Amino acid sequence: MTKTNAVTPDELKRVEAYLRKTFGAPTIKVKGRQKAADAAEVYVGDEFLGVVSKDTEDGELCYQFSMTILDIDLA
Repeated sequence: MTKTNAVTPDELKRVEAYLRKTFGAPTIKVKGRQKAADAAEVYVGDEFLGVVSKDTEDGELCYQFSMTILDIDLA
């Protein structure tokens, strides 16, 4: 897996629309990251949810969503 170019504003909108539809959550927001241009942060309202990274694998563009769930959040 090789990380590539910065995530564009159009890609942010498209990924946001996909996540909203997939999770049925209209308050999901996807925002670009200042320190990592090939990734974006995902929020539900004001709460940080995870990171979406832009990758190319075997010449195909994909976006990977990574979310950490803390044990204390499962209570």
